[in-house]
Amino acid sequence: MTANDIRNIALLGHGGSGKTSLAEHMLFMTKGSDRLGKTADGNTVCDYDPEEIKRQISISLAFAPVMYKNVKINVMDAPGNFDFAGEALCAVRAAECAVLVGAAKDGLSVGMERNWKMLGKKPRMIFINRTEEDNSDYASCLEAIRAKFGQAIAPIVVPVMSANKAVTAIVDLLHNKAYEVKGGKAVECPVPADVADEVEALRAELMETAAGADEELMEKFFDTMELSAADMAKGLKIGVRDGSICPVMCGSAVTGLGVDMLMQTIVDLCPVATDMPAEKAVDDDGNAVEVAFDPNGTTAAIVFKTISDQYGKFSMIKVVRGKVTGDMALYNATTGNTEKLGRLYAIKGKKTEEVKEICCGDIAAIGKMDKVKTGDTLCDAKNIVKLAAIEYAPTCYDRAISPKVKQEIEKMGTGLNKLNEEDPTFHVTNNAETHQTVISGAGDIQIDVLCAKLKSRFGVDTELATPRVPYREKIRSRVEKRGRYKKQTGGSGQFGDVVIVFEPQSEQEDMIFEEAVFGGSVPKNYFPAVEKGLRKCCLNGVLAGYPVVFLKATLTDGSYHPVDSSDIAFQLAAGLAFKDALPEAKPVLMEPIGELKVTIPDNFVGDVMGDLNKRRGRVMGMNPTGDGETVLEAEVPMAEMTSYAIDLRSMTQSRGQFTFAFVRYEDCPAAAQEKAIAEAKAMAEAE
Repeated sequence: MTANDIRNIALLGHGGSGKTSLAEHMLFMTKGSDRLGKTADGNTVCDYDPEEIKRQISISLAFAPVMYKNVKINVMDAPGNFDFAGEALCAVRAAECAVLVGAAKDGLSVGMERNWKMLGKKPRMIFINRTEEDNSDYASCLEAIRAKFGQAIAPIVVPVMSANKAVTAIVDLLHNKAYEVKGGKAVECPVPADVADEVEALRAELMETAAGADEELMEKFFDTMELSAADMAKGLKIGVRDGSICPVMCGSAVTGLGVDMLMQTIVDLCPVATDMPAEKAVDDDGNAVEVAFDPNGTTAAIVFKTISDQYGKFSMIKVVRGKVTGDMALYNATTGNTEKLGRLYAIKGKKTEEVKEICCGDIAAIGKMDKVKTGDTLCDAKNIVKLAAIEYAPTCYDRAISPKVKQEIEKMGTGLNKLNEEDPTFHVTNNAETHQTVISGAGDIQIDVLCAKLKSRFGVDTELATPRVPYREKIRSRVEKRGRYKKQTGGSGQFGDVVIVFEPQSEQEDMIFEEAVFGGSVPKNYFPAVEKGLRKCCLNGVLAGYPVVFLKATLTDGSYHPVDSSDIAFQLAAGLAFKDALPEAKPVLMEPIGELKVTIPDNFVGDVMGDLNKRRGRVMGMNPTGDGETVLEAEVPMAEMTSYAIDLRSMTQSRGQFTFAFVRYEDCPAAAQEKAIAEAKAMAEAE
């Protein structure tokens, strides 16, 4: 098999549009599976994970290689839920073309909009699904898609509808043939007379579209005003490859109508790997290079997905140059290690089949590559290149996670590390300041799924909580206090006595310690002990136990005992002065402020701005992008952002996206300060 015999396809679309059912029907029609599974029954090839079966949604990228007329179509079924958008990015990284799946009743879905934007210049086509349902509206759906995406949209079918708008047959404009489904198979039928005029008009339009993609075809079309099916396919293929044409088909993943035509269109119009532009990469010296898809070149492959579950660990690769065989040793350009490859497998759902080699342009899995991660490049050590890795969206939803049984904290960490291998879109941080393990992801469903997997795979029951906000404390006035520590027990006692001036400063966040002792009232050898005692106290302020910042402490006086004084006594004396002084120095909480950049459709700007005002946000700017969207820039307290990822989706019908990053600390308003102090005390009592 060569690259010309392979098509790599990513199925993308809104959740519930029928991508998994479509992949299922493609497998069934080509005898890739012996039964037609249903998501409702939990028996599809692509949704095999227990969580997918339970929730009836796709969670991970799944693979369904289909053999159609001696062409291997590597179908990658990506989840439609936005919490798992990273899986769609993995699919797009390995595909030459995407099939955007939409439901006829839904019109232009948010998922299709977002995926269209994510694809950038990647070739694409559209399949309008679920046309068998009563009152499905293919025409309105097509109109909405055309209005949004413009002249690139090129319908290559005409649906034949019943009185209730359900599609009963389709006319293939490319070959001017009509098909209906009988006994689960596509059967040719006459073109109905009531759509003949529409077919003729749209065929002429499609010829013109195809001719516009190639100068030679344009001349031919002007000479004869006619193109053959082969010429039309040639022009459409060029247009799909350069992004100027997006073919639109329709059908049903339930009845199978249009599925055969979809596979034929993929074979005819989708570019193969060797048609695609060279991949951008860097060489061993860090210089920018290009890696062309070349079957005869030295080996280079990208790891675009890791599957790590109860069936083992598999590294999914796309071969960009040369070929990969099971006996190879390849250089990992990301880590610098040389990896002896394990066995190679073709993956179909949860089933694996061993293969001897993976040719240029194909995708398959390498087994048991423990040190290889998603995004790594495996290449020939004599020609080292590092291919572009996958750029995931920044995480935007944080939850504190902890095991219900404290002794399982290490077990939980091990489980999260394993889960992170297959899903690099979430991050785990151990916040030493708030003493919490924080898991950051794309949304609540993703984190809920991760907790469910921790329980089912690793036996760890976890609970989630709102992460604590890392406040700071500072003082606003100057106070002088004496701290005197005296303890007399049998034998030598403990004695330390200091007078310290506490005042605010703006030079640095860390405490500034100075001494201005005259006459040796405190010997110099105790100065470090005084500073150490103060720095220890700065870790826990007097308002709510948060670190004290922007403090200046000056040791001015004190006394000592020639026998009883010690380092520890002066540390404790400094602590007493600190605890007495700070409540009188007008302490205030400081809250972290972050910079928010939220991209939203223009018609949601008012709602989002109103919501930001409720969150004590300050809008710093509004920048229209020119394509119907606006980027709002604002500064918002971090305490008000804990549920923003979910709230923004609700406000904008999932069309809004944002980034949020810490910028500085600011004094906390009185009401917010009281709330934060009350929460801190409640947490302390709970512990």
